[in-house]
Amino acid sequence: MRFEDKVVIVTGGGQGIGRAVARAYASEGANVIIAESDSEAGMENAGYITGQGHKAYFIPTDVSVESSVKNMVQKVLERFGTVDILINNAGVGSSDSIFDDGMDAWDRVLAINLRGTYMCAKYCAKAMVEKDSGCIINIASTRAFMSEPDTGAYSASKGGIIALTHSLAVTLGKHGIRVNSISPGWIDVSAWKRSDTAKQAHLTELDHSQHPAGRVGTPMDIAGACLYLSSADAGFITGTNLTIDGGMTVKMIYV
Repeated sequence: MRFEDKVVIVTGGGQGIGRAVARAYASEGANVIIAESDSEAGMENAGYITGQGHKAYFIPTDVSVESSVKNMVQKVLERFGTVDILINNAGVGSSDSIFDDGMDAWDRVLAINLRGTYMCAKYCAKAMVEKDSGCIINIASTRAFMSEPDTGAYSASKGGIIALTHSLAVTLGKHGIRVNSISPGWIDVSAWKRSDTAKQAHLTELDHSQHPAGRVGTPMDIAGACLYLSSADAGFITGTNLTIDGGMTVKMIYV
């Protein structure tokens, strides 16, 4: 119970990686706040956690809207008086072509993935500064370093998160706040979605064999890393990006 009574905010905590991260902290005694825009997913995960005898609270949150972020943090402070750990996990993808008209898709991805990460850190840091301690973990992606076609907005947002991470680490270090990022590779979240959409994907032997670790990743692989990076064992780690991809991005491929 390393996180007994700690106050942990997980954005996008209703589905995917965030779903697993919220459950992992709750299982170690934390008060987990699920800040999620999908109310059904958020309430479902909070209900699952409390049903297991742990503590979880759902707060509807759109991280791209400043007033929504401020409202979420204020509600947390009213109930608990502080924030110990922030997991900036909320994010969306995009596959729009650079040749498409308009900038709506770009603006939406950057608003949620990068602007949202900054705003959540901004308002949570104010509470952390008051007690000279805290931990922020930003979920980036290996797409910050490598890409497929037509993923410009997503890749740019994740690269921005890594740069933002080291900037925040330097800015907030004097206040006892550590800031790190995690870059997941291929993580199969198909079974970690809202119950009406969750369905285990069929993964082939080829899918698994592309990874030197021998398998595709799971949300719990990322949850475990969050627990470590926010624990006392990682007290000397800040401004760092941890790639968790089963070795996929260091594997040479010849076509």
